[in-house]
Order: sequence, then C-alpha cells, then structure tokens
Amino acid sequence: MTTDSTNPQHDDFIWLEGIRNEQALAWAHEQNPITLAAFTQGKEFDPLREKVLKGLNSPDQIPGIGRFGEKWYNFWQDAKNPRGLLRRTTLDEYRKSEPQWETVLDIDALGKAEGKDWVYHGVFPLKPEYKRALVFLSPDGGDASEVREFDLQTLEFVSDGFFLPVAKSRTGWIDHDHLFVATDFGEDSLTDSGYPRIVKIWSRATPLSEATTVYSAGKKDMMAVGYHDSFTGFEHDYIVRVIDFYHREVFLLNAEKELIKIDLPDDAKFSSWREWILIQPSSEWQVNGQSWPSGSLLTMNFDAFMAGDRTLVPLFVPGDHSALSGVTATRDQLNGYSCACDHIILSITRDVVNRLEVLTPKDGEWQREPFGHVPELSKINAWGVSDDSNDYFMTVSGFLQPTSLSLGSLDNGAEQEAQLLKQDPSHFDASRYQVSQHFARSDDGTRVPYFVVCRKDVVYDGKNPTLLYGYGGFEVSLDPYYLGVSGVAWLDRGGVFVVANIRGGGEYGPEWHKAALKGKRLRAYEDFASVAKALIASNITSPAHLAAQGGSNGGLLVGNMLTRYPELFGAIVCEVALLDMQRYTQISAGASWIAEYGDPQIPQEWEFIREFSPYHNIDPAKKYPPVLFSTATSDDRVGPDHARKMAAKMQALGIPDVYFYENTEGGHSAAADKAQSAFKRVMVSEFLLKFIGRES
Repeated sequence: MTTDSTNPQHDDFIWLEGIRNEQALAWAHEQNPITLAAFTQGKEFDPLREKVLKGLNSPDQIPGIGRFGEKWYNFWQDAKNPRGLLRRTTLDEYRKSEPQWETVLDIDALGKAEGKDWVYHGVFPLKPEYKRALVFLSPDGGDASEVREFDLQTLEFVSDGFFLPVAKSRTGWIDHDHLFVATDFGEDSLTDSGYPRIVKIWSRATPLSEATTVYSAGKKDMMAVGYHDSFTGFEHDYIVRVIDFYHREVFLLNAEKELIKIDLPDDAKFSSWREWILIQPSSEWQVNGQSWPSGSLLTMNFDAFMAGDRTLVPLFVPGDHSALSGVTATRDQLNGYSCACDHIILSITRDVVNRLEVLTPKDGEWQREPFGHVPELSKINAWGVSDDSNDYFMTVSGFLQPTSLSLGSLDNGAEQEAQLLKQDPSHFDASRYQVSQHFARSDDGTRVPYFVVCRKDVVYDGKNPTLLYGYGGFEVSLDPYYLGVSGVAWLDRGGVFVVANIRGGGEYGPEWHKAALKGKRLRAYEDFASVAKALIASNITSPAHLAAQGGSNGGLLVGNMLTRYPELFGAIVCEVALLDMQRYTQISAGASWIAEYGDPQIPQEWEFIREFSPYHNIDPAKKYPPVLFSTATSDDRVGPDHARKMAAKMQALGIPDVYFYENTEGGHSAAADKAQSAFKRVMVSEFLLKFIGRES
C-alpha cells in the first residue's frame, strides 16, 4: 500500500473510519494482541495492575455526595460493583467512618437483568420535592445515553414515565409534568456536529411526537438546549442556541412561550442567580460608556438588565497573572422566599495556584472576604451544597496531598471554619517526593508555567524517566491534583511527572486560550516544546528519557510533538486523539470544534490547519520515537478513526515501534470501569519504562 503525504486529498486509510466499520474493527483486533504481548506480559504487569486496581477500589476513598432533599446521594464503584451503585444516606451516617447506605439503583444488577452492559451517566432529580429523577444510561460508555424516569421513593423506574432512547439528548425538568427535550427526533433534527438542534416541551402521558417545538437552531450550529432555573421566587426558563463552543445566544422563554433575547455579546458566559444576572465577557466589552476586559465577572439586577439598564457592577477584574477559574454560590431560602444572606464564591488563580473569595450582597454593596486556607502549590475548591442553605463543601488537594472533604456554613461569615468530613487515603509515600513550579520561555518569549513532581533526592544526570503531560485547548486549565495511583504506577517506579500549563488552556483566562486558537495553534505546541527543552536543559532528563502524554485535544498536542519535535522525545503516549485534521469535522462530533481549530473545508483555513495535522505531517525520512496510540470503539466524541488511521499509516511507511490499542467500551474515557482503567494505566507505564527507563 502506498501513501502520499504531499497530496492531502488522497487518503489510503479512509477505510479505517467508522466506529462500527467491520473492516476497521478487524484491523484493530489484529493490532491489540501485538500491543498486549509487548506491554502486558512482563512479570511486573499483573502485580502492579492489582495494586493500582486495589487503590482505585479502596473502600477508604471519599464517596462524593450531593444533597437531594433530606438525603445525600453517592455513585460508588468498587470490585464488587464494577459498574456501580447509586446509593444514599443521611448526613449523620455520612459523618461515620463506615456509613450505612441504602441502594437506590444497582447498575450491575440492572445490566444483568436486561442483558446490557450499562454505564451510568448521571441522575438529575426534580426539585424541590426530589421524588422523581431522570437517569442517564449509556450502552457502551459513549456520550449517547438512554434516559429513563426514576421514582426516588419506590426506587423503581416509572413504567409509564418519561423515556428517551439512546441519543445525545439534552433534557431536563421544567416541573413534574413537563420536560425540556432536545434529542434525535428523526430526519433533519441534528446539527452537523451530531447534537440536537430542536428544543421541545414534552408533556407527561403524551407521545414524544406531540411535544411542542419552542426553538430550532441551524444545521451549522453546534446544538440547542432548554433549561429551567427552579430557584423559588426567581424561576426562569431559558433556551440557548449554541453557535459553537464559544458563541451562543440566550433567550428568556416567557409565560406566553415567546423568546426574548438576552442582549449579551455572543462570546459572553451567562448565568442567573437569585435576582442577579452574572456575565463573564470573553472579549473586551464596551457598554454604557465603560470598557470591561476579557475574563471579568459583572453583575446587576436581572429584571433591570432586561429592561435596558446597563449599570454593571464588577465582581472580578483580571490582572496580568490572575484569572477567574470558578464561580459558585450558596442559596438560603426561608419559607420559599430568598433572603439577602446568600453568597457567591469565587476561585481566583494566580500563576495556576488558586485562592477563594466570598462575595455577599448587602445594602446595595458587595462585601468581599478571603475564604479557606490551602497549602502551597495545591488546589482548593468550594461549592454550595443545596438550594436551601448557606452550607458548602470544600476540597483541598495537591499532587502529593490526598483530597480532603469538609463541610461548612457561611451563615456566620467566611471565618467560620469548615469541619473535616472525609480524607482520601494515601496511595504512595509522599514524603519521598517534592513539588516545584517553574517557568519556561516559549519561542515568542511568553512565560509558560509548569509543575515538576520528583523524588527529593533526584540526581540531575539526564537519565530520569520523565513524563510530560499537557492539554492546551478549549480553555481547560490543568490545576494541581492528587496523583493517587499514578504515584504507584509512575513515581514509585522511578519516574518524574511534569504538567505543562500551555496556551490554549484557561490558566490565565480567555486571552490565554485565544492565543492558541485556529491559525495561532502552533503557539501551544511551541509552549509544550519549550517546557521539554527546559527539562532537558536542567539535566533532570534528556530526549532519550523524556516522554509526552496527552488525550483528546491533548492527543493532538502530543501528535504534534511526534511529527514536529521528534528529536525531543524518547516516547509518545497518544490517547483518544484528534490526528487527521482534514477530516476531523466529518468524524463523530468533530464539526463542533471548528471554533477551536478552524474549518478544513475552507482552503485558506486548511492552509494553517495542515501545519498542525499530524496525519498529514508524517515524513518517512524522519526518525520518530516509539508511540502508543490508544482509543475506544465506543468513543462517539472524537472517534477511534483518528488513531487507527495514524497508526496504520506510520506502520505502512515502515516506521518502527508504532503500537495501537483499542478498547471496546468506555467512550471518550476509553475505560468503562476501574478494572479497565487500571489495565490501561499499567500498560502505559510498561510502555514508558521500556522505552525511556534509565537503562533504555
């Protein structure tokens, strides 16, 4: 088979496209045994896999909870319940070291009874009674899910209740008898991205075909959704036309079912809270004689805004090194009416390390207090517990610090200390390791932060196996987090772990993201390469001992490390990746990312997209580091097509050490349960140590 990388229109491997394409699946099934034989048959594989799985299944891990009325719900997976249990308890029980749980829904038992390997994708209760819920179940871990109505009192599915077949549905409660539904209604009801474009209101005990259409987006839009804000006294119904990932139109749906557009820049993030409107412009916004910078948080009375007033109040304005990384709120309702003691919690980062502030509206002003304490180079997070109190959850974690969960109240101010509820177990001896933050200089002089986790007694001899991880897209920030079983699978095997906070992410707000959009995409890859060069220059590692790992958009990142900077790396781990950037808009949900990468169907845009399309930049004359491509048949977001085609093309060109692994289940995570996750983690670790270990 011949290849022609100079003619992007010619594609010898298009036959590998199609999630369930039998010819493509046959090829994948031939590849898997080769990869498994190379990296899962060593004497250390099974013991390490069992150790990692034991850590993932630890009974001491924090059971994350959410309050539905008087009950506290948790979804739990372990060795006995690989697909998981939806369960509930009381707060008094939860405080105990071994709470008593009531099973609400057993996903393993459901799958066995129905002959399907269901993957749980969430439960959405009807407020404020919490008697009914919508349960989302995926048949294979992909994004498409079945939706069923569930009775939280009888703990049974409602036999004649709301039901939607498997689709990428967007649905939610309006009240007991009505849902907003955006789903696959049949012919011409989906956008080019494969998401629903029609929003309907569906009434109980009527067929879906009789649901009332309230909005239709265009085929070129990303999707349309409807949602109900149930906050007592300030209920609103909204319809959102999602133009693309970063642009939208928001409409208020009034009692007469008329759409009233909310007059905002289409790249602004919008939410309502009590009587307030909250606006986060992603570009400089000039309004009412004032100019608000990108990344600000602005507010004013919602009704006044809708009436035309633009007297906005800034709650946050970014600085050179600071950005708003999160906004949440507590809600205190008394006898069904909101009182003026609610609070907004802001997460503000400076050089990727965050702090919290509490804002409280009082007497027409916003009072501001610092909130919570966090160790250096760690992450603190807080959010409201429910719709009827000022209680909040708080978590604190770091690369070497297991997550702690505390419960507190803002009734007496931010200084009232939260009470520790749970502490995640330690999976490795953190006392042997250290965390440090550094800054590299990219090609254009931009300062790029990165974290290094390594042994305290690390020897700077250029031989330390080092794994460099990144993402760099969609305004996603890579914050400090507990490494957990990654400490077992990598640090304890002598590895150094590095996280690069490159442009394209959200670490410094919207402008950091926009600096790597579309024709500026190469800036993200230059940033990542600059971190790799800094690691090599420090002599903590060398190209022979340095690997890059990334998934999804991060897979595109490391795919470009493979093709643009092969001399910097000794191995590449490329997971659930985009790689063929000429056809990405025609694969799975790819059309929804045109705002991030550009449209390859437009010749002038393909001109710059081709520069970062790994599939089109493979050069048989170059020497490439060993690469492991991993994906999942059920990934209906990116699609396994990319990894299949890239691996096959490299192999056809005679490039050595090109490995491929395709899991069946798991969707975009490529793992449907913890056993599959442990297997994949250790396989990656074995691959890395073979090619970048100290003796490699």
